[in-house]
Amino acid sequence: MNTFDHLSDLEELAHRSSNGIDVTLLWTRSTNSVSVHVHDERTEEDFELEVAPGTSPLAVFTHPFAYAARQGIEYGGLPAAA
Repeated sequence: MNTFDHLSDLEELAHRSSNGIDVTLLWTRSTNSVSVHVHDERTEEDFELEVAPGTSPLAVFTHPFAYAARQGIEYGGLPAAA
């Protein structure tokens, strides 16, 4: 799959931005999966969370840093929660 195919396979469901943090809820058509992408404009750091089956996509979109810590994703030089 080339880059264009990958981008056309994504559908933005929601987006919010505050204090330089962009959070986007994405649906991938081909896999029928949902993910949340977080980008910090100040540090240029980003991460993506796959929304697990049975988990509310809106909850992950609303609280991405809590879900990142739960999944062991480090952010901003801070270690993930043990």
